[in-house]
Amino acid sequence: MFGHQGSEEVFRSMHDKDSVAWNTLFFGYLENGKTMEGLQLFGTMLRTGVVPTNFTYTTLLSACSRLRDHLAGELTHSKVIVSGTAPDLPLYNALLDMYSTCGANETALKIFRKIKKPDLVSWNSMISGLAQYGDGEMAMTMYVQFRKSSFLTADEYTFAAVISAIGAFPAADYGKPLHGQVEKAGLGVSVFVVSKLISMYFCNGEVESAQKVFITVLDKDVVLWTEMIAGHCRIGNAESSVRFFHGMLQEGHKADEFTLTSALSVCAEVATVRQGEMIHSLAVKTAYTAEMTVCGNLVDMYAKTGNLAAAELMFSSVTMPNLICWNSMLGAYGYHGKAEEAFKVFNDILQHGLTPDHVTFISLLAACSHCGLVNHGIYFWNYMKENGLEPSLKHYSCMITLLSRAGLLEEAENIIMESPFGVERLQLWRILLSSCVSKGNRIIGIRVAKQVLGMDAEDSATNVLLSNLFASAGRWDGVSEIRRKIRGLVLEKDPGLSWLEVMNSTHVFSSTDHSHPQYNEIRAELHRLQGSLTQSEADQFMLDAEAVEVASNLHLLKSLICHGS
Repeated sequence: MFGHQGSEEVFRSMHDKDSVAWNTLFFGYLENGKTMEGLQLFGTMLRTGVVPTNFTYTTLLSACSRLRDHLAGELTHSKVIVSGTAPDLPLYNALLDMYSTCGANETALKIFRKIKKPDLVSWNSMISGLAQYGDGEMAMTMYVQFRKSSFLTADEYTFAAVISAIGAFPAADYGKPLHGQVEKAGLGVSVFVVSKLISMYFCNGEVESAQKVFITVLDKDVVLWTEMIAGHCRIGNAESSVRFFHGMLQEGHKADEFTLTSALSVCAEVATVRQGEMIHSLAVKTAYTAEMTVCGNLVDMYAKTGNLAAAELMFSSVTMPNLICWNSMLGAYGYHGKAEEAFKVFNDILQHGLTPDHVTFISLLAACSHCGLVNHGIYFWNYMKENGLEPSLKHYSCMITLLSRAGLLEEAENIIMESPFGVERLQLWRILLSSCVSKGNRIIGIRVAKQVLGMDAEDSATNVLLSNLFASAGRWDGVSEIRRKIRGLVLEKDPGLSWLEVMNSTHVFSSTDHSHPQYNEIRAELHRLQGSLTQSEADQFMLDAEAVEVASNLHLLKSLICHGS
């Protein structure tokens, strides 16, 4: 920083500042993270009458790219055109990078086609931009063109970009062949590439492949550990996710904001209070609580572990919350059924000049659904669409649940029919069918069941619901027929899991699981408690205990009592 201050002093002392001097200081600002100051310096340069060079425009476009300022980038591009400057390759690449980073891939493609001999930076910018904004198929097409038409060799940035692009595609078709090319190119030890491979395998549900890739890297950094933590969290394996988080800390790595965010997401999903509090302490020690993603996940974690007051306190500690934090607080109120408070947060978001996004409206619709506020739900549904936000599957799911619970089954059916989804509609039809059963509406229920079975004839859940629907209407012939069909199917269902957090350990159970080492002690303690109660209390206690045991094994009942006494 001292050197940069010295260059400023030298610059001020110069009487005749040419473009080289301006460019040098301009570049210095960007290298030292003073992007906005660099943009202001460019304005000053123009006012002094100095003519910008290709290097000036290249540096300026790099600043726009860092800030993701599409408008400033377009204005700079227009200045290049008006000035009559003939772009060289670095300037073309800067234009490519700016448009790609800002998501203007069509314009970026037009720029790319103007380059007579694109270099590796050109190809990487184009593939990366397409990957970043979800056009995986086009990114893969560009990569194939690169391999066919270029004498250049793919580097780690090329592979990282294209692997990111095809993450959700079948690994056997795309990911594994690319993995083979990575190994052939000698980049199998590149942390940058390996992190993308791990993410790709997790997206495909190939956990073993992800772990094998992770193990092969001897010098693992925090990015790789974070990928393993986040990957296991995405597939619902919270226990492994927490284990990798502790493993990372034991290896001496310091958690960054992304690691903390992933770990907090795990704690929120499985409601592990002590783990969440420990991670919160770590975030405070490392000064990451000021990061908005960490703050938002702390709010979410405390809300989902039942401590709404802690969530509110965490949110109130942020001086200028961004939309992520506001959405987390809104979701917390919705999660706890406090619709009025959620609506107030929505108004606060608007008053602070922020634009609600898809997450905002998912939380609002969920709050309306939990509280049965149909009119409010319809208002937010229309508000969202009027403001250019197309509802996703989650929005439709919230809306169908809201209308179905209110008995507005035909309205819910019409919304499903109008939805733009194909096979994904199956989830929405199931929600409606469940409500038809609970409301006893056989006419709509049978109609909906036909929709579901038309997509998946052997859907066991739908057959069970349809059986219940016939039973509620006294159609025992229909019940018998469906039950015969169910018996004919090979039904496999993952058991429901429950867990208890005692001291520093989390214990997971499933129905009829007797494998816990303290199972006999738990049963003995259960009978001892039963003997201490009156007969009526004992009967109710056993009923409650049996209900709990279906979900878990009443684990550590004795331990909990011992710790409490």
